[in-house]
Amino acid sequence: MRNRTAAIITIIFLALIGQAQAQSLAGSRSSMEQQYQQAIQHGYSFLKTSHAVTSLVSSGDLVKVSASQHLVLKDVSFAYARPAVKTLLERLSAQYFGACGEKLTVTSMTRPIERQPDNAARDSVHPTGMAFDLRIPAKPSCRSWLEKTLLSLEKEGVLDATRERRPPHYHVAVFPQSYLQYLATMSGQNREYIVRRGDTLSVIASRMDTSVAQLRAANGLRGDLINIGQRLEVSGTTANVAASIPAIKQTPAAIAATSEITHQVRKGETLWRIANRYRTSVDALRNENGLADDLLRVGQVLRVITGES
Repeated sequence: MRNRTAAIITIIFLALIGQAQAQSLAGSRSSMEQQYQQAIQHGYSFLKTSHAVTSLVSSGDLVKVSASQHLVLKDVSFAYARPAVKTLLERLSAQYFGACGEKLTVTSMTRPIERQPDNAARDSVHPTGMAFDLRIPAKPSCRSWLEKTLLSLEKEGVLDATRERRPPHYHVAVFPQSYLQYLATMSGQNREYIVRRGDTLSVIASRMDTSVAQLRAANGLRGDLINIGQRLEVSGTTANVAASIPAIKQTPAAIAATSEITHQVRKGETLWRIANRYRTSVDALRNENGLADDLLRVGQVLRVITGES
């Protein structure tokens, strides 16, 4: 009986440790494996060269991320990311600016294998375009806000974040399909914004991804007059969720609710690669498109049925 009790206590203790680790930014081997498996499930390539990055930019699989009023790019060699990753980064930087009054600094994004640092993990997802690194804020309050936000998004299952030590930064791997589903369905909780010098309702609405009308309605405002230090309630349901989901191209990450799409064949693609990309089978592609063999031509349009096992 005593041994059984000790075993139960040990199991509970280990579970609590696991829970604590899951709610931290310490990172682990399992978190790296999770990131890697997400990349595989999305059908992402681990780009080996700078030329490979350029090719994915040309095809639209990677999109340009630019500096903005909320975002700084510091020594970023390849300022490109998957469309959903760009969306998350832009929203996160705007909210960070609204909470802290300073810009969010990105130090790395897509990084081909030939440009990976010596201490990079062999299965790092930077070469896939689904990850970025953030500078750790100097202000404790901003650091706390950012870490809590990353942990909150991690709890939602839309990303995995780690606070790295050499060199110090936050490594963030985004799970595009989960994130786009989260954007499409979230109702969110109300947020609070403290008015600063120079703020207007339109500026705050832009920072917090809402509208002036929603700000007025949530705070009982009849006009545009606001005061420094005033606390404003910001509705958790954003007005621009649908608009923020990139419609650059139809990919597995962006078609979670779609059962039928089309895919235009690009140079170097095979039926197997396309089937793997959309999580279907070669036989299904052949049947849906009346193909007698695996021969494809560039520009050919294929009908793809998704959501099948």
